[in-house]
Amino acid sequence: MKPAAFEYSRPDTLEAAIALLAQGGPDAKVLAGGQSLVPMMNLRLAQPRLIVDVNRIPGHDYIRRDRDELVIGFLARHEDVKRSEVVGEACPLIAAAYEHVAHGTIRNRGTLCGNLCHADPASEMPAVMLATEATMELQGPAGLRHVPAAQFFLGLYETALASDEMLVRLRIPVAPKGQGWGFHEVSTRKGDFAFVCVGALLTLKAGRISTAKVAAAGIGTRAVRLDAVERWLIGQEANQQTFQRAGREASSSVVPSGDSMVPAEYRSELLEILTRRALADAASRSN
Repeated sequence: MKPAAFEYSRPDTLEAAIALLAQGGPDAKVLAGGQSLVPMMNLRLAQPRLIVDVNRIPGHDYIRRDRDELVIGFLARHEDVKRSEVVGEACPLIAAAYEHVAHGTIRNRGTLCGNLCHADPASEMPAVMLATEATMELQGPAGLRHVPAAQFFLGLYETALASDEMLVRLRIPVAPKGQGWGFHEVSTRKGDFAFVCVGALLTLKAGRISTAKVAAAGIGTRAVRLDAVERWLIGQEANQQTFQRAGREASSSVVPSGDSMVPAEYRSELLEILTRRALADAASRSN
């Protein structure tokens, strides 16, 4: 199939792009990488009347460290983020998750910010943003607003982004010294969307868990923090018995969705196993 008819605009400035979005309203869509939008348009699952192509806007493909934050612009491509030494040092969980994200040709074109705005419930990066407690900077006609990741992902392909706003920048706290990380996923093939994926961040003190952040995707309509697991982990010894119990806590605290391809029972089992593995990895890397 081919997309329905649409108007196309390619502004040179961010201000012009936002003005076009305000003019087009809900019927306008931003095109950056297009790796999600274009297939949906071809299948007519999305039928925007206006496409605002932001690729001509200069200076927004940056990946840099700003004191205690990792800052990523809206035109930073997946492959550049994946290969970035700055990302690997400042936020190893992102680098670990990127071992499972898409395929080379898609990563070469797709953008991290575009992926987050698409908010696919089986995508890895929303879970990573939740675990790292990232902040999304949204810009619209009224100016800039900062939205925590916990308030950004609302539901199935739904975010807090207004129709006249763009996600222009990510701010991700730099991993503190001694924080360990782990990320595990099961999918049909490497690079496909996850049946279930789990990302974990731990810090230890005298062999016990002092901070814990755990997030999962692929289990429902959006990525989620596993709050009950995090609360239970604090103060526990960092050993396999603890991680096994945490895995059981994860599977009992969440009721995964099922479909013709992946039954809910299987997702629940995966959530238990992957939580255990992600926590074990995070503990082994904490020092």
